[in-house]
Amino acid sequence: MNRTFSVIAALVALLALIIGVFWFQNMRPLTPSETVDMGTTPEIPDSPYWTDEDRWVEVGGLQVRVRMSGREGAPALILVHGFSVSLESWDAWADDLSADYRVIRMDLPGHGLTGPDPEQRYTVPQTAEFIGNVMDSLGIDRATIGANSLGGLAAWRFAANNPHRVSSLILVSPGGYSINGVTQEPVAVPAAVEAYLRSAPPAFVSAATATLYGDPSRLDPSVPERISALMRHGENGAAMVARLEVFTLPDPEADLARVLAPTLILHGERDVMIPVDHSRAMAAVMPDARLVTFENLGHVAHQEDPAGTLIEVRAFLNDGEFE
Repeated sequence: MNRTFSVIAALVALLALIIGVFWFQNMRPLTPSETVDMGTTPEIPDSPYWTDEDRWVEVGGLQVRVRMSGREGAPALILVHGFSVSLESWDAWADDLSADYRVIRMDLPGHGLTGPDPEQRYTVPQTAEFIGNVMDSLGIDRATIGANSLGGLAAWRFAANNPHRVSSLILVSPGGYSINGVTQEPVAVPAAVEAYLRSAPPAFVSAATATLYGDPSRLDPSVPERISALMRHGENGAAMVARLEVFTLPDPEADLARVLAPTLILHGERDVMIPVDHSRAMAAVMPDARLVTFENLGHVAHQEDPAGTLIEVRAFLNDGEFE
């Protein structure tokens, strides 16, 4: 997701010309109606985004929002979201796949209702470890993992280090190769990006989210509304800045070659965040990977065209790749 730096910075600059720098110079506190109140107890959050399928799970001392659907005892399928969003980004896939699998989703630290990690464990290796820690907390020994963008980067790195725990991988526009100069060293977070993440103004979030779609007309207006609200929840914005400050992309090929799990990679050819050529290179290096591209989709193909992407997912799972 590191091309977020340039895309969001350019977007913020463009919108600033339209709206005017007055907004930045007169930033006001959010009103209560604009915030997401977690309530006084972690068991019953006062939030429109909490459902009966949600629960708090302690993971490494952090209370993590986890949503589980589908029959208990069914094969486990874990879905990991990307940067700046939340577990709701998988709603369509979860609705479909819960008919046959135990679908587990969680808000990463610094995202959604999980909120910031007091220990600031935001590096990519720590995010990969977090996936395993969630599995441990839920008593899951082995699962298929589906993941998008930042989540995809963490998922394949977890699979490389824990081959016995991953039966198969489904990656949607996964991170991996260097973009925008980010290598084994992080880059400075531009001031415009930091302001965007900390404040999450709804109009800006809506415009930024639209750039993730190959066809912005497919974007449900409720999606950026939710993203903006959850970015403003607690100190999530500051946590996202902290995550970018330690975000690295070292040469991935030696580690990609260690991913033994059968892997399906889905990538929209209109992705402005991570070039589709990165997934082509990734599929060529991984021992057992297949790439499917979508001509008219963008960075979040699983949200933009759930039905079309699920056809590929179902075929992959039904081919015996899922244990």
